[in-house]
Amino acid sequence: MSVAKLVEISSSSKTSFEDAIRKGLKKAAETIKNIEGAWIKEQKVVLNDGEIEEFRVSMKVTFIVK
Repeated sequence: MSVAKLVEISSSSKTSFEDAIRKGLKKAAETIKNIEGAWIKEQKVVLNDGEIEEFRVSMKVTFIVK
């Protein structure tokens, strides 16, 4: 039997949503082992003078508890 746990994290990037997701998961993997997947809950942008300054994502990360 497996037991999974969820944690919610936020991440940002100056480049893209995909980069924000990759950076967030990479950082989470430094302290969370056995990550199985992630659900992207929310995407938003920060604007400065009408230009996108930052891409932000909120995601739920699933990992197996051993």
